[in-house]
Amino acid sequence: MRNKTEADDVFQDAFIILFQKINQFKFDGSFEGWAKRIFVNEALEVLRKKQRQLYIAIEDSNLSNDLEDEIINHRVVLSKDELLKHIQQLPDNYRMVFNLYYFENYSHKAIANKLKMAEGTSKSLLSRAKNMLRAKINEEFNIKVS
Repeated sequence: MRNKTEADDVFQDAFIILFQKINQFKFDGSFEGWAKRIFVNEALEVLRKKQRQLYIAIEDSNLSNDLEDEIINHRVVLSKDELLKHIQQLPDNYRMVFNLYYFENYSHKAIANKLKMAEGTSKSLLSRAKNMLRAKINEEFNIKVS
């Protein structure tokens, strides 16, 4: 979510859903995984409702170095809170794919299925999110990239 208030609302709504569906938990897997799926799905549903259009045309572009390489090459040190602040500023569709890929460990195929988009769109959105984060971090630390 873009801010703490939105995140709190989604968290509360997801807890209500969890309690309403607790009788559906079959003890086949971990409770944590089952609950996590409810919370992720609720967050995605809220973002879907907010967004008029999730589809973004895939542009033919060269992928630049990974965000991590860019940070390491310039010896930039970000705290977790600083990085999260930048991630929260990403457009919703970029942020969704970025979070699902890096924090929830979803594959592009799983992200595409969950968000009802092409796998290539997921890859493109992740690339754009990383490029946008890189640009924000470079700007913050006044790094000039040729």
